[in-house]
Amino acid sequence: MIIISWVIYIPLQILFIPVTILGALLVAYKQILVSSRLGLSQTAIEVINGRWTMHVFGLRDDESTASLVSALPNTSLFGLWMCLFPLWVKYKISGKHAIYPRAPEPGSETMADLIIARTLYFDRIIERATGQAEQFVVMGAGYDMRAYGNLKQQKISFFELDQPSVQQHKLASLDSAGITSDHVKFVSVDFGNEDAFEKLVESGFDTSKKTVFLWEGVTLYLSEEEVRKTIQDIRNNAAVGSVLLADLYAERFLAFAQKGARKKTLDQTGEGLDFGLNLSTNYAEVLSDFVQSESMSVGETFFMGRNNDKGPFVVVVEMIID
Repeated sequence: MIIISWVIYIPLQILFIPVTILGALLVAYKQILVSSRLGLSQTAIEVINGRWTMHVFGLRDDESTASLVSALPNTSLFGLWMCLFPLWVKYKISGKHAIYPRAPEPGSETMADLIIARTLYFDRIIERATGQAEQFVVMGAGYDMRAYGNLKQQKISFFELDQPSVQQHKLASLDSAGITSDHVKFVSVDFGNEDAFEKLVESGFDTSKKTVFLWEGVTLYLSEEEVRKTIQDIRNNAAVGSVLLADLYAERFLAFAQKGARKKTLDQTGEGLDFGLNLSTNYAEVLSDFVQSESMSVGETFFMGRNNDKGPFVVVVEMIID
């Protein structure tokens, strides 16, 4: 079936080239220009588009994300199908993932695999860590839908932190998609002027309970000072045994992302990149030194792209409060 799938896919993809181009333009227009007009992050749309793709291609069961995508004004479900239909046909025939999306072998990831692999690695840690936790906090939640899937069945208190405008947009989109969010406590925070933990506690967060903090796709947009302050706030306000799950980027990734069209796209929505680690050599030691410098310990890690001569381009890391 694999050979048959390629025989069908190649001519179908050739025929779809004009359609794929139009679809890509439609998605880009919604993702970049509409997001900019709404004052929202275009990279958050890139993430949820990737997770919708994972769901449709059977890499990850995520009905809530699929429902939310259909209700968002700053992405295009039709455009996504225009881009991915030939690959979807190939997947349906062969039952195998090839080209995109795919789940690469750990260490062999490329930058094109970022969203897919990163999501899977976070999921793996979350599944284990939440078994010992009573609270789950998504920091800078954006369109993350983990609190609306399988985790919803667990006896965990859910909190989502984000800027007021972003949170209002998500709540309106959840309502439009018919997704129930009564089990989630939404905490609106002006990160530059308000104390996130003070707002969390006001919303019912219990500092004595073990908590999983998810901080995905955020650190690279902050300064080192801001990253360290957030880690310190969590360490000082969360119970022993709590964990912070984060992705920390290599300096070479930031350099790559700030060139040419990629930089123009980030500039369009005012998303500058700042904090990164030098992971080119001794990357495990560099990570350990950074985490230990904030009096936390390293748990499970995934160094993405570590087989590359230049070292990994990002690490998904579990930081533990001892």
